[in-house]
Amino acid sequence: MALTVKEFLEEWNSPEPYVIAHTSGSTGKPKEIRLLKEDMWLSARATNRFFGIGSQSLLALPLSPDYIAGKMMIVRACEVGCQLMELPVSNVIDLDMLPRAVDLLPVVPSQVDALVARCDFPDKVRNLLVGGSALSPERASAIAATGVKAYLGYGMTETCSHVALSEISGDGKPAVYRAMPGISFSVDNRACLVVEAPHFSFRRLVTNDVVELLDSRTFHWKGRFDNVINSGGIKLFPEELEKLYAPVLAGRNFYLIGRPDTKWGTALVLVVEGEKEDAGNIIRRLEDIGISGPRLPRRIEFIQEFPRTASGKIRRL
Repeated sequence: MALTVKEFLEEWNSPEPYVIAHTSGSTGKPKEIRLLKEDMWLSARATNRFFGIGSQSLLALPLSPDYIAGKMMIVRACEVGCQLMELPVSNVIDLDMLPRAVDLLPVVPSQVDALVARCDFPDKVRNLLVGGSALSPERASAIAATGVKAYLGYGMTETCSHVALSEISGDGKPAVYRAMPGISFSVDNRACLVVEAPHFSFRRLVTNDVVELLDSRTFHWKGRFDNVINSGGIKLFPEELEKLYAPVLAGRNFYLIGRPDTKWGTALVLVVEGEKEDAGNIIRRLEDIGISGPRLPRRIEFIQEFPRTASGKIRRL
Protein backbone atom coordinates (compact mmCIF):
# COMPACT_ATOMS: atom_id res chain seq x y z
CA MET A 1 0.00 0.00 0.00
CA ALA A 2 1.25 3.48 -0.89
CA LEU A 3 2.15 5.78 1.96
CA THR A 4 -0.27 8.67 2.50
CA VAL A 5 0.58 12.20 3.64
CA LYS A 6 -1.27 11.54 6.89
CA GLU A 7 0.76 8.38 7.56
CA PHE A 8 4.02 10.18 6.83
CA LEU A 9 3.08 13.00 9.22
CA GLU A 10 2.36 10.43 11.94
CA GLU A 11 5.84 9.02 11.42
CA TRP A 12 7.35 12.52 11.27
CA ASN A 13 5.68 13.51 14.56
CA SER A 14 6.64 10.29 16.34
CA PRO A 15 9.33 10.28 19.07
CA GLU A 16 11.76 8.43 16.80
CA PRO A 17 14.66 10.62 15.56
CA TYR A 18 14.44 9.13 12.05
CA VAL A 19 12.00 8.13 9.31
CA ILE A 20 12.19 5.02 7.16
CA ALA A 21 12.92 5.55 3.46
CA HIS A 22 13.88 3.35 0.52
CA THR A 23 16.33 3.95 -2.31
CA SER A 24 14.78 3.99 -5.80
CA GLY A 25 16.22 0.66 -6.98
CA SER A 26 17.32 2.03 -10.36
CA THR A 27 20.93 0.92 -9.79
CA GLY A 28 20.26 -2.17 -7.71
CA LYS A 29 17.85 -3.68 -5.23
CA PRO A 30 15.98 -0.99 -3.23
CA LYS A 31 17.44 -0.56 0.25
CA GLU A 32 15.71 0.50 3.43
CA ILE A 33 17.52 3.34 5.15
CA ARG A 34 16.90 5.52 8.18
CA LEU A 35 16.96 9.26 7.56
CA LEU A 36 17.52 11.53 10.53
CA LYS A 37 14.75 14.08 10.88
CA GLU A 38 17.37 16.71 11.66
CA ASP A 39 19.02 16.11 8.26
CA MET A 40 15.66 16.37 6.52
CA TRP A 41 14.92 19.59 8.38
CA LEU A 42 18.27 21.10 7.31
CA SER A 43 17.60 20.15 3.68
CA ALA A 44 14.08 21.57 3.77
CA ARG A 45 15.28 24.85 5.25
CA ALA A 46 17.93 25.28 2.53
CA THR A 47 15.40 24.64 -0.26
CA ASN A 48 12.82 26.97 1.26
CA ARG A 49 15.38 29.77 1.46
CA PHE A 50 16.55 29.20 -2.12
CA PHE A 51 13.01 29.45 -3.51
CA GLY A 52 11.85 32.14 -1.09
CA ILE A 53 9.19 29.91 0.47
CA GLY A 54 7.52 31.23 3.61
CA SER A 55 4.40 30.79 5.70
CA GLN A 56 2.18 32.38 3.02
CA SER A 57 3.46 30.18 0.19
CA LEU A 58 1.60 27.37 -1.56
CA LEU A 59 3.37 24.09 -2.29
CA ALA A 60 1.95 21.23 -4.35
CA LEU A 61 2.59 17.51 -4.10
CA PRO A 62 1.90 15.41 -7.23
CA LEU A 63 4.38 12.72 -6.07
CA SER A 64 4.04 9.78 -3.70
CA PRO A 65 5.30 10.20 -0.10
CA ASP A 66 6.78 6.72 -0.54
CA TYR A 67 9.83 8.38 -2.10
CA ILE A 68 12.21 11.03 -0.86
CA ALA A 69 10.95 13.76 -3.22
CA GLY A 70 7.43 13.39 -1.82
CA LYS A 71 8.57 13.16 1.79
CA MET A 72 10.69 16.30 1.48
CA MET A 73 7.86 18.42 0.07
CA ILE A 74 5.85 17.62 3.20
CA VAL A 75 8.82 18.51 5.41
CA ARG A 76 9.33 21.79 3.51
CA ALA A 77 5.72 22.77 4.17
CA CYS A 78 6.12 21.87 7.85
CA GLU A 79 9.36 23.86 8.15
CA VAL A 80 7.68 27.17 7.27
CA GLY A 81 4.08 26.29 8.17
CA CYS A 82 2.70 26.91 4.68
CA GLN A 83 -0.12 25.23 2.77
CA LEU A 84 0.60 21.97 0.95
CA MET A 85 -1.85 20.94 -1.77
CA GLU A 86 -1.88 17.18 -2.36
CA LEU A 87 -2.59 16.31 -6.02
CA PRO A 88 -3.34 12.91 -7.58
CA VAL A 89 -0.16 11.09 -8.61
CA SER A 90 -0.41 11.05 -12.41
CA ASN A 91 1.56 11.94 -15.53
CA VAL A 92 -1.14 14.55 -16.17
CA ILE A 93 -1.05 16.93 -13.20
CA ASP A 94 -4.38 18.65 -12.58
CA LEU A 95 -3.30 22.27 -12.03
CA ASP A 96 -6.96 23.31 -12.01
CA MET A 97 -7.20 21.92 -8.47
CA LEU A 98 -4.86 24.66 -7.24
CA PRO A 99 -6.56 27.66 -5.58
CA ARG A 100 -3.81 29.97 -6.88
CA ALA A 101 -0.34 29.89 -8.42
CA VAL A 102 1.90 27.35 -6.72
CA ASP A 103 5.29 28.53 -5.45
CA LEU A 104 7.04 25.19 -5.93
CA LEU A 105 5.94 22.17 -7.94
CA PRO A 106 8.17 19.04 -7.88
CA VAL A 107 7.84 16.68 -10.85
CA VAL A 108 9.50 13.73 -12.56
CA PRO A 109 10.29 13.98 -16.31
CA SER A 110 7.24 11.94 -17.37
CA GLN A 111 5.00 14.65 -15.88
CA VAL A 112 6.57 17.45 -17.91
CA ASP A 113 4.88 16.92 -21.29
CA ALA A 114 1.32 17.58 -20.13
CA LEU A 115 2.42 20.63 -18.12
CA VAL A 116 4.22 22.44 -20.95
CA ALA A 117 1.28 21.73 -23.27
CA ARG A 118 -0.94 23.98 -21.12
CA CYS A 119 -1.05 27.61 -22.22
CA ASP A 120 -1.72 28.65 -18.60
CA PHE A 121 1.30 26.76 -17.20
CA PRO A 122 3.36 29.96 -16.63
CA ASP A 123 0.45 31.49 -14.69
CA LYS A 124 -0.03 28.40 -12.51
CA VAL A 125 3.58 27.57 -11.49
CA ARG A 126 6.23 29.95 -10.17
CA ASN A 127 9.02 27.40 -9.71
CA LEU A 128 9.37 23.91 -11.15
CA LEU A 129 11.72 21.33 -9.61
CA VAL A 130 12.52 18.33 -11.84
CA GLY A 131 14.14 15.20 -10.46
CA GLY A 132 14.00 11.44 -10.33
CA SER A 133 15.71 10.65 -13.65
CA ALA A 134 17.45 12.28 -16.61
CA LEU A 135 15.63 15.03 -18.50
CA SER A 136 15.76 14.82 -22.31
CA PRO A 137 16.99 17.84 -24.30
CA GLU A 138 13.53 18.12 -25.92
CA ARG A 139 11.80 18.36 -22.56
CA ALA A 140 14.40 20.83 -21.28
CA SER A 141 13.82 23.06 -24.32
CA ALA A 142 10.05 22.80 -23.94
CA ILE A 143 10.25 23.86 -20.29
CA ALA A 144 12.60 26.76 -21.06
CA ALA A 145 10.27 28.00 -23.82
CA THR A 146 7.46 28.53 -21.29
CA GLY A 147 9.50 31.04 -19.28
CA VAL A 148 8.79 29.25 -15.99
CA LYS A 149 11.72 29.20 -13.56
CA ALA A 150 12.75 25.55 -13.58
CA TYR A 151 15.55 23.58 -12.00
CA LEU A 152 17.05 20.11 -12.18
CA GLY A 153 17.87 18.63 -8.80
CA TYR A 154 20.89 16.45 -8.10
CA GLY A 155 20.64 14.26 -5.04
CA MET A 156 19.53 10.92 -3.68
CA THR A 157 17.60 9.41 -0.84
CA GLU A 158 20.73 9.31 1.33
CA THR A 159 21.21 13.10 1.00
CA CYS A 160 17.55 13.90 1.80
CA SER A 161 16.79 15.03 -1.76
CA HIS A 162 18.92 17.49 -3.74
CA VAL A 163 22.30 18.84 -2.70
CA ALA A 164 22.71 20.81 -5.94
CA LEU A 165 20.44 22.55 -8.46
CA SER A 166 20.85 23.43 -12.12
CA GLU A 167 18.65 26.03 -13.78
CA ILE A 168 17.05 24.62 -16.93
CA SER A 169 18.06 26.83 -19.86
CA GLY A 170 17.16 24.68 -22.86
CA ASP A 171 20.30 25.88 -24.69
CA GLY A 172 21.63 22.36 -25.23
CA LYS A 173 24.76 22.97 -23.14
CA PRO A 174 25.70 20.58 -20.29
CA ALA A 175 23.82 21.40 -17.11
CA VAL A 176 25.87 23.21 -14.46
CA TYR A 177 24.92 21.97 -10.99
CA ARG A 178 25.51 24.41 -8.16
CA ALA A 179 25.78 23.34 -4.52
CA MET A 180 23.11 24.18 -1.97
CA PRO A 181 24.28 26.32 0.99
CA GLY A 182 26.70 24.47 3.28
CA ILE A 183 27.51 21.84 0.62
CA SER A 184 30.77 21.48 -1.31
CA PHE A 185 32.18 18.87 -3.69
CA SER A 186 35.34 16.96 -4.52
CA VAL A 187 36.06 13.85 -6.60
CA ASP A 188 37.66 10.51 -5.85
CA ASN A 189 40.22 8.61 -7.95
CA ARG A 190 37.42 7.40 -10.27
CA ALA A 191 36.37 11.03 -10.97
CA CYS A 192 33.18 10.29 -9.01
CA LEU A 193 31.52 13.05 -7.03
CA VAL A 194 32.09 13.27 -3.29
CA VAL A 195 29.50 15.31 -1.38
CA GLU A 196 30.99 17.25 1.52
CA ALA A 197 28.22 18.17 3.97
CA PRO A 198 29.66 18.95 7.42
CA HIS A 199 26.32 20.03 8.89
CA PHE A 200 24.60 16.75 8.00
CA SER A 201 25.02 13.52 9.90
CA PHE A 202 26.56 11.73 6.89
CA ARG A 203 29.17 14.53 6.59
CA ARG A 204 30.84 12.99 3.53
CA LEU A 205 29.21 10.81 0.88
CA VAL A 206 31.08 9.12 -1.98
CA THR A 207 28.79 8.63 -4.98
CA ASN A 208 29.04 6.57 -8.17
CA ASP A 209 28.33 9.60 -10.36
CA VAL A 210 31.16 10.56 -12.72
CA VAL A 211 31.41 14.35 -12.98
CA GLU A 212 33.53 17.12 -14.42
CA LEU A 213 34.29 19.19 -11.34
CA LEU A 214 34.38 22.90 -12.25
CA ASP A 215 35.19 24.07 -8.74
CA SER A 216 34.34 23.06 -5.19
CA ARG A 217 30.69 24.08 -5.63
CA THR A 218 29.85 23.36 -9.29
CA PHE A 219 30.05 20.40 -11.64
CA HIS A 220 28.84 18.84 -14.90
CA TRP A 221 27.26 15.40 -14.47
CA LYS A 222 28.60 12.85 -16.98
CA GLY A 223 26.97 9.58 -15.95
CA ARG A 224 27.00 6.64 -13.58
CA PHE A 225 30.34 4.93 -12.99
CA ASP A 226 28.41 1.64 -13.05
CA ASN A 227 27.28 2.40 -16.62
CA VAL A 228 30.63 3.45 -18.15
CA ILE A 229 31.40 1.30 -21.20
CA ASN A 230 35.01 0.42 -22.06
CA SER A 231 34.77 -0.54 -25.72
CA GLY A 232 38.07 -1.34 -27.40
CA GLY A 233 39.92 0.74 -24.78
CA ILE A 234 37.68 3.81 -25.24
CA LYS A 235 35.52 4.94 -22.33
CA LEU A 236 31.96 5.82 -23.34
CA PHE A 237 29.44 7.50 -21.06
CA PRO A 238 25.95 6.27 -22.05
CA GLU A 239 24.11 9.19 -20.46
CA GLU A 240 26.18 11.72 -22.44
CA LEU A 241 25.64 9.83 -25.71
CA GLU A 242 21.92 9.47 -25.05
CA LYS A 243 21.58 13.26 -25.18
CA LEU A 244 23.24 13.21 -28.62
CA TYR A 245 21.00 10.39 -29.81
CA ALA A 246 17.81 12.08 -28.56
CA PRO A 247 16.95 14.07 -31.75
CA VAL A 248 17.16 10.92 -33.87
CA LEU A 249 14.97 8.90 -31.49
CA ALA A 250 12.55 11.68 -30.56
CA GLY A 251 9.35 10.31 -29.09
CA ARG A 252 10.85 6.92 -28.24
CA ASN A 253 12.27 5.61 -24.98
CA PHE A 254 15.78 4.19 -25.30
CA TYR A 255 19.06 3.70 -23.52
CA LEU A 256 22.65 2.67 -24.25
CA ILE A 257 24.34 -0.22 -22.51
CA GLY A 258 27.48 -2.33 -22.79
CA ARG A 259 27.24 -6.00 -23.83
CA PRO A 260 30.11 -8.57 -23.83
CA ASP A 261 31.75 -8.74 -27.25
CA THR A 262 34.56 -10.96 -28.54
CA LYS A 263 36.10 -8.19 -30.67
CA TRP A 264 35.63 -5.05 -28.57
CA GLY A 265 35.52 -6.57 -25.08
CA THR A 266 32.35 -4.61 -24.50
CA ALA A 267 30.11 -3.40 -27.32
CA LEU A 268 27.97 -0.26 -27.26
CA VAL A 269 24.37 -1.42 -27.72
CA LEU A 270 21.32 0.76 -28.33
CA VAL A 271 18.14 -0.60 -26.71
CA VAL A 272 14.87 0.90 -27.98
CA GLU A 273 11.39 0.47 -26.52
CA GLY A 274 8.47 -0.42 -28.79
CA GLU A 275 8.07 -1.61 -32.35
CA LYS A 276 11.10 -2.76 -34.30
CA GLU A 277 12.37 -0.60 -37.16
CA ASP A 278 15.22 -0.80 -39.62
CA ALA A 279 18.47 -0.61 -37.62
CA GLY A 280 20.42 0.60 -40.65
CA ASN A 281 18.10 3.57 -40.98
CA ILE A 282 18.75 4.56 -37.35
CA ILE A 283 22.51 4.30 -37.88
CA ARG A 284 22.31 6.51 -41.00
CA ARG A 285 20.32 9.15 -39.11
CA LEU A 286 22.89 9.12 -36.31
CA GLU A 287 25.67 9.57 -38.84
CA ASP A 288 23.76 12.46 -40.42
CA ILE A 289 23.99 14.42 -37.15
CA GLY A 290 27.74 13.79 -36.84
CA ILE A 291 27.92 10.69 -34.66
CA SER A 292 30.62 8.36 -35.86
CA GLY A 293 33.21 5.72 -34.90
CA PRO A 294 32.98 4.25 -31.40
CA ARG A 295 30.06 6.53 -30.50
CA LEU A 296 27.84 4.61 -32.93
CA PRO A 297 26.09 1.50 -31.54
CA ARG A 298 27.56 -1.83 -32.60
CA ARG A 299 24.04 -3.25 -32.64
CA ILE A 300 20.46 -2.27 -31.87
CA GLU A 301 17.96 -4.21 -29.77
CA PHE A 302 14.21 -3.65 -29.49
CA ILE A 303 12.11 -4.43 -26.41
CA GLN A 304 8.34 -4.08 -26.50
CA GLU A 305 8.17 -2.59 -23.01
CA PHE A 306 11.01 -1.64 -20.67
CA PRO A 307 10.99 -2.93 -17.10
CA ARG A 308 10.73 -0.04 -14.65
CA THR A 309 11.14 0.56 -10.93
CA ALA A 310 8.14 1.38 -8.75
CA SER A 311 9.02 5.08 -9.16
CA GLY A 312 9.00 4.82 -12.96
CA LYS A 313 12.75 4.74 -13.66
CA ILE A 314 13.87 2.51 -16.52
CA ARG A 315 15.87 -0.57 -15.50
CA ARG A 316 18.84 -1.00 -17.81
CA LEU A 317 19.05 -4.72 -18.54
